[in-house]
Amino acid sequence: MKPSLSLALDADERACAGHPRTVVSLLLRAAYNAAMQPAGSTVEYKIRDLPRLETPRLVLRALSLGDVDDIFAYASDSEVTRYTIFERHLSSKTTIEWLRSVVDMYRDGHPGPWGMELRSSRRLIGACGFRNWETQHGRAEMGYTVTRAYWNQGYATEAVRVLIDFGFEHMNLNRIEARAVPANIGSTRVMEKAGMKFEGVLRQSEFFKGAYQDLVIYSILRHDPRR
Repeated sequence: MKPSLSLALDADERACAGHPRTVVSLLLRAAYNAAMQPAGSTVEYKIRDLPRLETPRLVLRALSLGDVDDIFAYASDSEVTRYTIFERHLSSKTTIEWLRSVVDMYRDGHPGPWGMELRSSRRLIGACGFRNWETQHGRAEMGYTVTRAYWNQGYATEAVRVLIDFGFEHMNLNRIEARAVPANIGSTRVMEKAGMKFEGVLRQSEFFKGAYQDLVIYSILRHDPRR
């Protein structure tokens, strides 16, 4: 299975009470500055160690093979995967293969996904991250997936806000994009609540679920207001 992030397709999320500002761990700055290393040019970088990020209710951390059960719980759910690029996992073997590809991404310095872990229970409830990171243009695409039992509780919005902060402050991004199938209203609401702006519809932009799919595209720029 291709180790893409194909995660920008989540279900309905409500904003956190009081819209708490997501907070990057104080340990992140020094750790990430040390982790970012040039890879042969002035515009290419590799992430040697995926840094840990923290929000009021979540810890965003590197995934491991020990997360297979929690990931299979949402990746095998037909409702969660209804609008995702990746196909529903029919067995945990598929999940293990995907996790192995993610671990390889970490090892090779590619920006793999973060697991979304509840601070209160340490349970993994989803994943989020960047794909299509174009360092020359300061642009990347963001995605996220959340276990169905945790929909409508603001977790995706909380994770997206900290990813936006991280992308602008530590990845030298100028533009962050997110895309979703037009019918996936829950995902577009997350983008809007995070301050992203609707730009239009990419007609038949990608092929998945047996058909060419239209995708709505949202973006936020470095100088745009953040929520």
